[in-house]
Amino acid sequence: MPRPRKWKRVCCLPRNTLFGPLSLGGTEDGSIVMSVEEYETIRLIDLEGLNQETCAERMHVARSTAQAMYRNARRKLADCLVNSRRLIIEGGDYKVCDARELPCACPRCRRFPVQPAAAGETTHDTP
Repeated sequence: MPRPRKWKRVCCLPRNTLFGPLSLGGTEDGSIVMSVEEYETIRLIDLEGLNQETCAERMHVARSTAQAMYRNARRKLADCLVNSRRLIIEGGDYKVCDARELPCACPRCRRFPVQPAAAGETTHDTP
């Protein structure tokens, strides 16, 4: 029996999930699929400037897991850029964080909540 997969904590989902060349050609080789958690490692390490250890803590995974996801994500990005392939961000084993359950250190999820709150519910998008 295989080991159950661990859920990775993701701050928020990407606003766009499809990227690629503007020209009509260049997509004959197929598309590259990047998981949401691989996207999150790129966002945390390259955009926010966190180290791999802090990234792993935020995602609630081991540092070696964060390192492997980051390495895979960078390889996929390079393949898309160099070989003019489309990038699709989808799938994976993740849970979107909820600041009401667990405080999130990311200012982005407070500004851009993933789902609107139901009537009478407070959101975590206030400054």
